[in-house]
Amino acid sequence: MRIERDNFHIFTGGPGSGKTSVIEALRAHGHVCVAEVGRQIIQEQIAIGGDALHTADAVKFRDLILSRSIYTYNQVQEREAPVFFDRGIPELVGYGDLIGADTPAYIHKAADLFRYNKRVFIMPPWAEIYAQDDERKQDFAEAVATYRFAAEIYPKLGYELVEVPKFSVSGRVDFVLASIGSKPEI
Repeated sequence: MRIERDNFHIFTGGPGSGKTSVIEALRAHGHVCVAEVGRQIIQEQIAIGGDALHTADAVKFRDLILSRSIYTYNQVQEREAPVFFDRGIPELVGYGDLIGADTPAYIHKAADLFRYNKRVFIMPPWAEIYAQDDERKQDFAEAVATYRFAAEIYPKLGYELVEVPKFSVSGRVDFVLASIGSKPEI
């Protein structure tokens, strides 16, 4: 039973490309937004001394991301107004390539069952704003590799990529809202 949510919009791209800043700006202006579940899992795993991390047991990390992503997808009750997701289930199909692991059938099935708007917003790598932090340990080269795998996997799964220009946060928000036919609020 495929679930299609045309009002669910994904932001993807490599780490440090500005996705979270745009999500936070949209949230500040009243839009429903879903935070990146990978960052939440990293924070939780560090707090408990767990190893389900991209830098430790990446397969366990991937599976926790899948579980939490399905949960958050199902928790969003909004069916008309735009909802913005910091990453989506489909990119887990390509994550195995990034970590050197097979992608099990259940991940393909999840990507097929839980569908978002066909247009996915992708943020290109941007060295000038890239920064590591407590959760983001990847260097810029890995951020570029993450962008590339996201750019490859979404079209293979029937999505169309819309590259978000390297504008200010408010400019990016205006671009996104105009792209979905919503009046810019910032």
